[in-house]
Amino acid sequence: MAGGTSNYFEYQHTVGFEETNIVGNVYYVNYLRWQGRCREMFLKERAPQVLDELQDDLKLFTLKVDCEFFAEITAFDELSIRMRLLDLAQTQVEFSFDYVRLDPGDGETLVARGRQRVACMRGPNTRTVPARVPESLVTALEPYAA
Repeated sequence: MAGGTSNYFEYQHTVGFEETNIVGNVYYVNYLRWQGRCREMFLKERAPQVLDELQDDLKLFTLKVDCEFFAEITAFDELSIRMRLLDLAQTQVEFSFDYVRLDPGDGETLVARGRQRVACMRGPNTRTVPARVPESLVTALEPYAA
């Protein structure tokens, strides 16, 4: 679901009732879940070799997440979560996420913006050590640099 000639990877989502509170607003934790889902779909569609490495000994540890809110969203809003590469270091990657409500009639509203920093690690669970970002991931991320 990549955005054509745009420099972001796009994951589209329809907000469900279970993602809202009693007054109908989306729980903040769902924004963080959607970041993870967008990242997962990116790996599935653009970097499947990384999924193979995750089955081996690669681990992606989320070090930091944040989200800034600009407008409320409710059940059945259509969202585009747009992921870009913010920073690529030897062992870490930082992503940005724009949460855009797709309004009827082709309008768009930026409702939130988030960030996520991830570290690559390798080794058994009891002795993981920092590892270089896999080359296949670096290559897959190049078109999405902010």
